[in-house]
Amino acid sequence: MSGSTSKVDHLSTQDRLRLIRGAFEARAGAYSPYSRFPVGAALLTSDGKLIKGASIDNACYSATTCAECTAIVKAVITDDSLRGLQSEGIRNFTALAIVGLMNWRDGRSESNINSIITPCGICRQVLNEFCANDMPILLVAGDYLQRLDLMEPNIEDGVRQTTLGELLPSGFESSHLNALEKIKTPH
Repeated sequence: MSGSTSKVDHLSTQDRLRLIRGAFEARAGAYSPYSRFPVGAALLTSDGKLIKGASIDNACYSATTCAECTAIVKAVITDDSLRGLQSEGIRNFTALAIVGLMNWRDGRSESNINSIITPCGICRQVLNEFCANDMPILLVAGDYLQRLDLMEPNIEDGVRQTTLGELLPSGFESSHLNALEKIKTPH
């Protein structure tokens, strides 16, 4: 889908705040006993629904599921599709917000990193499957809500807006598979 464009030219202040708050709410549900790096994500669907996802650690780090992928899976696999009702799930997204926070204590020191994080490479590729290249992605600092309490609700400090195309400029797409099939098929 990444070759397509979204129908959202900009996000309203209300949608931005809704997405950001949704990502913080999702982060609160993260399971991160090993990494101590909880991440939350919130996807806005084309019909205005908010889908939240949280990171889920695993002792085998490669089995960890990122917040962005959790949100995509929750959207695509709906309750109706699980009941065998032939539902296609939700596959039209207009924006995403991601927030992380790292806290750790090692007995000698404590750290609290509130900087902006970006999706990992796997998440970028998964998003590429379902989201348009120009879909707005809000990268939110971990302390943004505290900043928001001190300032006007439309502050930009602590939020970097980017797009999927900027994060993954040459992602692998289904069209690449179609090109491969054309090569394999004799004429």
